[in-house]
This record gives sequence, C-alpha cells and structure tokens, in this order.
Amino acid sequence: MLFRQLFDEETWTYTYLIADEENHEAVLIDPVKTRVDRDIKLLDELGLKLTYAIDTHVHADHITGLGDLRERTGCKTGVSANGKVDCIDMNLKEGDILTFGNHKLHVLETPGHTDTCLSFVCENIVFTGDSLLIRGCGRSDFQQGDAGKLYDSITHKLYALPDDTQIRPCHDYRGMTQSTIGEEKIYNPRINLGREDFIKFMNNLNLPNPKKIHEAVPANLACGQPEQETV
Repeated sequence: MLFRQLFDEETWTYTYLIADEENHEAVLIDPVKTRVDRDIKLLDELGLKLTYAIDTHVHADHITGLGDLRERTGCKTGVSANGKVDCIDMNLKEGDILTFGNHKLHVLETPGHTDTCLSFVCENIVFTGDSLLIRGCGRSDFQQGDAGKLYDSITHKLYALPDDTQIRPCHDYRGMTQSTIGEEKIYNPRINLGREDFIKFMNNLNLPNPKKIHEAVPANLACGQPEQETV
C-alpha cells in the first residue's frame, strides 16, 4: 500500500494519502482546503485516481478540502453521520468499510473530542483524527465534546487494536509524526490518569477556542465550500 503523510504548517494538520499500488485507487484523509492544489498535484505525479476524500470529524481549526476535491476529481466524500452534513456523499458510521483496490478502510466511531469523531483502520494503521494524539488527546470542551466518552473511545475502541498498530493523528504540536497503540498505553500521560482523573483534567484545561472555529465549523458543514457552490 502506498502511504504519504502531508502537513499544513498553518493549522498543524496532517493529511494522509493511501492508495492501492496495483489499480491506483486512492483515499485522502483530512484534506485541508488551502492545500488542495498540492494534494491534486501529488495524485497526478503518482498516477493515482482519488476514490474517496474523508474527514475524521467536523473540524473547528481548518476548512476541509472535501468539496473542492469532489468538484475537481469526482471522488466521493464522507463524514460522520452524526455531523448531519447535507452536501456529503457518505454518512459514515461504525462498521462501514471503504474499499480501494485490494485494501479496506474500516470505520470506528470514536466520539468525545466531538460527537462526529471517527477513526479509520487500514491494515496495521489507525488514523485517529483528534481522538488520540501522540502523548495526548483532543479537547472535549466544544462541539458536543464529552471527556468521559473520549476516554471510553480511546480505552475501549482504540486500545483494543493490536499493540503494534501504528497511530497516525490529525494533528501534532510536538514534532511527533507517529506512535503505536502499545506505546501510547505506556506513555500517554492523559489516558494513564484513569477515567475519573482524566475527566477532571480535561474539564479544567481552560483553553481558548480554536482561532478559526466560527469560520471553520459552518464552512465544514457545507463541505468547505461557500453556500452557493455546495452540491
């Protein structure tokens, strides 16, 4: 399987490209609107056809590239069914499977950071969005976030994966690009607090809202495109 990890410096966002190397079908996970030209150029360079563009959740810190990618490539787009995003092609939920070539992407519902959070498992990789970060986790104080749900999503769903499963998060703020489930079980300081203390810790972060939340959330509910362009 072809794999590329891409980065947006402005929002500290990782976008992931995975593809079948035999039939050249590709998937983009968490594309950023301002990086769509870069992503399409890479697809063209590698001779890939974009089959799916999907988001791990309705983002609050950047505008998605889903709508632009669908318009320019003809790909299908997907977000959590809980997001109630009318312009999307696929309302994704637990147990859904996206097939690209000889590979399958399995959908897990991992709410807590937001109620729209999904994680995607492909072979020995899990794309965790903002649910599980390297040595951390996403916030739970906006977009119907819930610290208890987040703890349960991580410990019951993600930690149930094999220890050697590679973790690929949507964001990183410490210069870390990947980890594993087994590594996070040992070294993730927030999750290791235990459920009760984790909830107390998360409920007292007192962080400012993401700078782009008022712009990003409405835009992402419209697939990242102005209302008149939404299809």
